[in-house]
Amino acid sequence: MNPSSFMRRWRVGATAMTLLLATGCGVLPPKSPPPPAFFTLDGTLADSAFSAKTDRDPATMVASAPTLIVNPPQAGAGFDHRGIVYVRRAQQLETFADSKWVDTPARMLAPLIVAAVDRGGAFRAVVSTPSTAAGDLRLDTEIVRLQHEFGALPSRVRFTLRATITDNLSRRVLARRDFDETVTAASEDAYGGVVAAHRATHKVLVSLADFCEETARNWRR
Repeated sequence: MNPSSFMRRWRVGATAMTLLLATGCGVLPPKSPPPPAFFTLDGTLADSAFSAKTDRDPATMVASAPTLIVNPPQAGAGFDHRGIVYVRRAQQLETFADSKWVDTPARMLAPLIVAAVDRGGAFRAVVSTPSTAAGDLRLDTEIVRLQHEFGALPSRVRFTLRATITDNLSRRVLARRDFDETVTAASEDAYGGVVAAHRATHKVLVSLADFCEETARNWRR
């Protein structure tokens, strides 16, 4: 075989190999990103934290205590989805790509509020809407913020809940308060923020139950 024939065959073979490799790379499936981790928000409720603090006789209290209707919590802009929100710069909200809440924080918070207020013992009944029950007072809440803040080390989670109690008959606002809790995160990742969010939620719920109990004591039919 003369040198020119050898070179022609070598070029043909090299071209074929290049096409084969290119075709093979094209059919390989791309790597899929790992599925996101899903987290709950339960506030780690404890009965001991919600003991009734009223000094009234229990029998009298049951007869005169109001019924509380609890509306579903609302959420401010940027916090009405299942993303776990974090902040690195002021006014800029971001979400973890590989971690999410199993539901929106507002929907997860709804049964926790009912349970926390009911354990205080200041109401004849605590009922969540929608319901056909008639109530004396109404509780409306809004998540102002629930965010993991990375502005300093260690990072922290801040939870702010706005609560309003209204007299259902007169439509008069009886009390309004913002509950704001900040908890240091144990680790600089989504899981550390979730654990801190549970603790912050627990603190807010205890304060909310006290607030509702205080309003009920001051309420007159």
